[in-house]
Amino acid sequence: MIEEPSNKRVKPLSRVTSLANLIPPVKATPLKRFGQTLQRSISFRSESRPDILAPRPWSRNAAPSSTKRRDSKLWSETFDVCVNQMLTSKEIKRQEAIFELSQGEEDLIEDLKLAKKAYHDPMLKLSIMTEQELNQIFGTLDSLIPLHEELLSQLRDVRKPDGSTEHVGPILVGWLPCLSSYDSYCSNQVAAKALLDHKKQDHRVQDFLQRCLESPFSRKLDLWNFLDIPRSRLVKYPLLLREILRHTPNDNPDQQHLEEAINIIQGIVAEINTKTGESECRYYKERLLYLEEGQKDSLIDSSRVLCCHGELKNNRGVKLHVFLFQEVLVITRAITHNEQLCYQLYRQPIPVKDLLLEDLQDGEVRLGGSLRGAFSNNERIKNFFRISFKNGSQSQTHSLQANDTFNKQQWLNCIRQAKETVLSAAGQAGVLDSEGSFLNPTTGSRELQGETKLEQMDQSDSESDCSMDTSEVSLDCERMEQTDSSCGNSRHVESNV
Repeated sequence: MIEEPSNKRVKPLSRVTSLANLIPPVKATPLKRFGQTLQRSISFRSESRPDILAPRPWSRNAAPSSTKRRDSKLWSETFDVCVNQMLTSKEIKRQEAIFELSQGEEDLIEDLKLAKKAYHDPMLKLSIMTEQELNQIFGTLDSLIPLHEELLSQLRDVRKPDGSTEHVGPILVGWLPCLSSYDSYCSNQVAAKALLDHKKQDHRVQDFLQRCLESPFSRKLDLWNFLDIPRSRLVKYPLLLREILRHTPNDNPDQQHLEEAINIIQGIVAEINTKTGESECRYYKERLLYLEEGQKDSLIDSSRVLCCHGELKNNRGVKLHVFLFQEVLVITRAITHNEQLCYQLYRQPIPVKDLLLEDLQDGEVRLGGSLRGAFSNNERIKNFFRISFKNGSQSQTHSLQANDTFNKQQWLNCIRQAKETVLSAAGQAGVLDSEGSFLNPTTGSRELQGETKLEQMDQSDSESDCSMDTSEVSLDCERMEQTDSSCGNSRHVESNV
């Protein structure tokens, strides 16, 4: 979901969210949280396809990862410094904040025009991409430029000859509602990122983008960075307006207008966030491939929110792509189908309300069905957690490995929160313990849905190994075989090679 920028230093996720690790966003983010960010990109965003392909014979060496930022400009350095002698420290800070708002609009307009001139138009003229593909990737970017030119023009009009600005509140109150048009651009970002990543497999596209990345105009930013700038700007407005308000005296008429403007932009961001989240959820649901009718679940169809998704490995090292919807967890295998990245269901979907979660200590998981941690590479036995499910004769146990400790904790938090939300909605009293088990508030004892103890739900190592030992999914999506062998009554699905 959209979240305002923060000065806190956090470990990057990326694709998601959420707008989003997109995409199918790519392996840029191991985990994508939609309740946190659009960068849903617009991902749990680690996808099964690399965001940046390995160097090709026809491509140049990758450009340095560090990006070149614009030199920041200060109001007090841009205009006559003599004016500072007539203003209080608080007023100077207010003018700096207003100038930052104006300068940000100018930079945004420049970047959006650059994206069209340096990327869109040349690729269309050179037939590197079709017009339809470019329209999908760039979305309604063109329509955003006039919106920001209008705000910049108004801000410049009210600027005095000495460079100071007295009131900006009325301008913002009148202009901000037009940002509602951002919903179509942000909602398109998931599909746009997916198509862009797919087109990077074309050596002409990859070579063109690499040349742009190495050119001075790009500031070491790739195309997606430019396409994501509008979203970044959108979520920054509340922060910018609060900064102006913070340095606005209580008796200044601008204060009331600024408070109104903040409420307007917060409402717009929340609405766009909701629509974008629904769009991304719908995007992935449309790319789920069912191998049998029995795998289809009404909980998937009714889902409007994708809590998180990303790549995890089982104890055989097989890559799985896991989706956590509102009320159901879906384990899939990423495959290419009709030249699109799709997700083929692996086993049956697991209702969140019946899902059991267990945080595993490093070294606790058996790898490959034979060797334990003492005989294995230490990195291979870290960051595992286990999910279990049983319903009558149907049962599943999956030991899943996250990319790192941070990524693992994100998964655990998301699953626990999803289960708590589902149980609360169902009106069940009680809370979840740290392992995702249900605690009876009266007795204080742990209660498992369908069983009394976690151990009764947890299959043996050999049984779990069997249920997770699958061969790689075929690209032509042939129907998986169903076998009922050493896994007892649990259903075991294997894909054809």
